[in-house]
Order: sequence, then C-alpha cells, then structure tokens
Amino acid sequence: MQAFTQHNGRVVPLDRANVDTDAIIPKQFLKSIHRTGFGPHLFDAWRYHDRGEPGIDPESRTPNPDFVLNRPEYAGASILLARENFGCGSSREHAPWALAQYGIRAIIAPSYADIFFNNCFKNGLLPIVLDAAQVDTLFERVAAAPGMAFTIDLENQSVIASDDIRYPFSVDAFRKHCLLNGYDDIELTLRHADTIRAFESARTARMPWLTYTQA
Repeated sequence: MQAFTQHNGRVVPLDRANVDTDAIIPKQFLKSIHRTGFGPHLFDAWRYHDRGEPGIDPESRTPNPDFVLNRPEYAGASILLARENFGCGSSREHAPWALAQYGIRAIIAPSYADIFFNNCFKNGLLPIVLDAAQVDTLFERVAAAPGMAFTIDLENQSVIASDDIRYPFSVDAFRKHCLLNGYDDIELTLRHADTIRAFESARTARMPWLTYTQA
C-alpha cells in the first residue's frame, strides 16, 4: 500500500450529500474478480451520458461535460471534497478501490458511512472529518478558485487550504501509523513472518499429527 505522509493536490468538489457506494461504483462493475480497472468507472452514471458495462472502452463513451470530474479545471484532482454521509449504502470495497484507482488520495467531508470509512484506511485512502462549517468554507474557496490545491499533512494532522485556512483533524493513532508507513492488513501480518514461522515450526515439533501430509 502506498504510504501517506504529506500530499498536495488539486481539489474536486462534489457538492452532494448522501453519496452512496452504488453512485461511487455502480453494481454492474462488481462482476470483476480483479482489483484493478475501476478508476475509469468512478461515478460512472454521473460521469457519462450512456450506461457503462464491464468491457466497454470508456474512450468510446459520451462523457457528461457538466459533471464535475469532467470539467478541465479539475483534471488530475487527487483530493475529493464532499458532503455529509459520504459512502453510504452497500459495503462494497470496490468504492474505495475506484476512488484510489482514479487517483484520489484523500476525502474531506463532515461524515461518512462507517463501513466505507473503515475500508478507506485499508486501501490507502485518508478520509478526513471536518465540521460542516469548515467544509462550507472549503467549498466556497474552491468555487472562487476552481482547480486550487490543498495540502494534507497527515503527520501533523492538518488540512492547509491557504495561508489563512489551516484546519486540524483527528485520526486514530493506529490507522495513522499504518498510513504513514504504507501498511495494509497483509503487510502488517508479514512484518511478523519470522515469529509466525517459528510458532508453526515449534507447533509441528510438539504436535506433528496436526501437520497435513499428502499420501
């Protein structure tokens, strides 16, 4: 997993509350058994005029020029500014996959659905909670200067929008440690590989009947 320490990136404002995971990545794309290829279908139903299906080349489709991700001033955005209850609906982990594969590194919103919030951390995304008034101010700044960039400083737990706007945010200490070091659940386990192998070796010596051997 890619480590997250400090990130500076263009902000894309999605001014909608209660954005559910089916809007983030529609259900027809969940047929894939691979963990890649979801970025082009992020917000698919809003991003294109025609319905998308797995296997259809996104370049052959008709984009909706009014949708914020398709506006040129937000091209290459890596920070998503959103409203309350972002990521509600089903628990599909494909939603943070799609965001991350599009290039989003951090989300700023007043609140999130619990499962989506947890899945973000497991996939290298930083979901930041700010209060509604602070989020309103950030939307106003981005509206006044489309394409502006924020700096997200995870180590010091700050969102820096400009010289006069620096908002602190809270983050669980363990989740912060994992993001700073780029540890997902598998990488955390592998850090103890020597201890695991030693335990398995000792257990085999002590209880050999538990070890499977093919006849």
